[in-house]
Amino acid sequence: MDATETAGAVVVVGHPLVQHKLTLMRDRDTSTIGFRRIAREISLLMAYEVTRDLPLVLVEIETPLERMAAPQISGKKLCFVSILRAGNGILDGMLDLVPAARVGHVGLYRDPQTLAPVEYYLKLPDDLAERLVVVVDPMLATGNSAAAAVARLKQAGAAQIRFVCLLAAPEGLARFHAAHPDVTVFTASVDRCLNDHGYICPGLGDAGDRLYGTK
Repeated sequence: MDATETAGAVVVVGHPLVQHKLTLMRDRDTSTIGFRRIAREISLLMAYEVTRDLPLVLVEIETPLERMAAPQISGKKLCFVSILRAGNGILDGMLDLVPAARVGHVGLYRDPQTLAPVEYYLKLPDDLAERLVVVVDPMLATGNSAAAAVARLKQAGAAQIRFVCLLAAPEGLARFHAAHPDVTVFTASVDRCLNDHGYICPGLGDAGDRLYGTK
């Protein structure tokens, strides 16, 4: 199959390395250090996919042999926005690929009773309107936190937004795209469903707990 499968506003990254690493992350026996390392590796691969169509412009450079017109990313570069805390687990791998990117953070937690997002932190670059903003969070479960984070980014001026996660639930995708039909979601898998506690099944557990050993 193709490395990337597209359906509407959802891009499922089917690259064999992405799928292999996702399987390792799903395994309950994967250690904290292993989970964290693989999250960094898979996020680099996801960043490659989400940046595949960045616009290029030709610039004049000198190679050791001659002058040439060579391609370079056009205009302002990227801004990665991590939804705390689990988003930081895949932020590092993306910065490995695009170290010049600006970084923002949105602090949200899910109320255990209502599953509604509660904001507790927001720090963003000033020039969001001039950048492609890539929002990162390992899980798109209920979709409430992701939708709230993107709404705050739009309020801050962001006009070009993409959302990257490792796993998505159909319910979360429906909720997210009802609020933001203009934002494409990149994911490694759309899983079966949410359980009664709002966790993705079959999923990989709580990404934050597995990243930081807090379960």
